[in-house]
Amino acid sequence: MRTICFHGAESTGKSTLAQAMEVRFGCPWVPEYGREYCETRGTNLTMDDLLAIARGQDEARKLAIQGAVAASPALLLLDTDPLMTAAWARILFGEVPDELLAYPQADLYLSFAADVPWISDGTRFFGTDATRELFAAIAEDMLVRGRVPFVDVSGDWAARERTVIEVLTAQVRADQAGTAQAGTAVTI
Repeated sequence: MRTICFHGAESTGKSTLAQAMEVRFGCPWVPEYGREYCETRGTNLTMDDLLAIARGQDEARKLAIQGAVAASPALLLLDTDPLMTAAWARILFGEVPDELLAYPQADLYLSFAADVPWISDGTRFFGTDATRELFAAIAEDMLVRGRVPFVDVSGDWAARERTVIEVLTAQVRADQAGTAQAGTAVTI
């Protein structure tokens, strides 16, 4: 089973596409724990909150893996992970605790560009073009810093969906063929 993480700035289609791909590919999806956390506790976050969010996201990943073992799906979709929480730490507090970089990493990251309209939903912070671009750059920097393979996802909503479907289809085929190693980025 390959883990694929949907990563990037707010309001870029990650959650919507992760849910849609869960249905399309019949694989488990781990929702964004930070959203649930903020909806319950509010958005006045501290670094301790971010560390708790990372722990909660990782615990949800572990539970999903345990639950998926019997079904043996080709993919496990993660709607964010602690590397994205590291980006939040950097943009909110100017630092990234080592703990946020020490969690297990996904086999492949889909890096969503901030090139679609921002939609406020009560939990989002960065709605201006400048802050979205900064947050997107920080999010990508976390992928580079983590030395993880990633594929850029950009364009309008239809283009994003096509890219994600192509990447996930290639990952499923590679998993079924047993030919690619986990962590190998795909070229489409």
